[in-house]
Amino acid sequence: MKKIAILGSTGSIGTQTLEIVRKEPDLQVVALAAGTNVELMEKQVREFHPVLAAMWTEEAAHDLRTRVADLSVRVVHGMEGLLETAVCEESEVLVTAIVGMIGIRPTIAAIEHHKTIALANKETLVTAGHIIMPLAARNGVSILPVDSEHSAIFQSMHGENRKRVSKILLTASGGPFRGKTREQLGTMTAEDALKHPNWSMGKKVTIDSASLVNKGLEVMEAKWLFDVGLEQIQVVVHPQSILHSAVEYVDGGIMAQLGVPDMKLPIQYALFYPDRRPMDNGRVDFFRLGQLTFEKPDTETFQGLALAYRAAEAGGTMPTVFNAANEKAVALFLQKQITFLQIPELIGRSMEQHCVTDDPTVEQILEAEAATYAFIDEITKNKFGE
Repeated sequence: MKKIAILGSTGSIGTQTLEIVRKEPDLQVVALAAGTNVELMEKQVREFHPVLAAMWTEEAAHDLRTRVADLSVRVVHGMEGLLETAVCEESEVLVTAIVGMIGIRPTIAAIEHHKTIALANKETLVTAGHIIMPLAARNGVSILPVDSEHSAIFQSMHGENRKRVSKILLTASGGPFRGKTREQLGTMTAEDALKHPNWSMGKKVTIDSASLVNKGLEVMEAKWLFDVGLEQIQVVVHPQSILHSAVEYVDGGIMAQLGVPDMKLPIQYALFYPDRRPMDNGRVDFFRLGQLTFEKPDTETFQGLALAYRAAEAGGTMPTVFNAANEKAVALFLQKQITFLQIPELIGRSMEQHCVTDDPTVEQILEAEAATYAFIDEITKNKFGE
């Protein structure tokens, strides 16, 4: 029996992880953490019977505690609740399905308690990869990627000599706005951006996919996960989302992982690694598919990807600024306070005003995040006359 804890159990990755648990009798959920979706968390607690459940706010925790008073689950809240979930004594694997930099401290705590990390929280490595990866190595902890692209890279490196890697081919679907001009992007709404052609994801990640910011975050994540230089990571637009990513070796050979676009495949692979379990997730029919196509990313139209490379090259706290500015901008876009093209504009302006701190501590990372939020609050307030 493998016992798991999940950060972000009511989100897209969290709920899909629980779908796998339902079908696998040798998986047991021992701890769950979520934001404020009390109704769904109550259903999850009643179905999976964890020993611990965490909500982000005290109000949500109180509500949940009242609803499940007939059960033996302990209900906690806030960052302390996330940390308790991360280090839950009964768990072996922590699924970090939470969105944002809020995942840094719980991931560090889990590593220090020797939990295997099934990593879906890319912001943790984007902003604190220089802390996370050495810490995992010192503690002998495996970090198993859950992102479809990074899982594909991981699988393509399995059994290979990583010192013989020449290049990582990181694929992108192109999102719902692939092929559009900047003029067209200026009229795109949040509803338009949320219509992803291939993947079912949470709102924030779907918007990031539309702007190619998500691919920029994945470039930074890949740099840390696979210990490669930025010049070794090539983004390739692949609209069919069948080839999930590939690795080219020094002899020119390319290993790739292909499959239908279904996040449950990389989630299950991480949970059972190195084993593979049967899945009813459909199969690729090459005869019906007919062809796979590949394109260069349009970084002039979709500037988020180019900004990500700049942030990664600057290093230090600059990736934190990139990530924090994007989080704030996406939230404003979803609230219809800014346009789609103002997302990269706000990221770029935030990066321009930032003075980089090299090799930052967790505290300095969080300070850079807070300063970026404050900067965007100020300029958007002035811009909109509030």
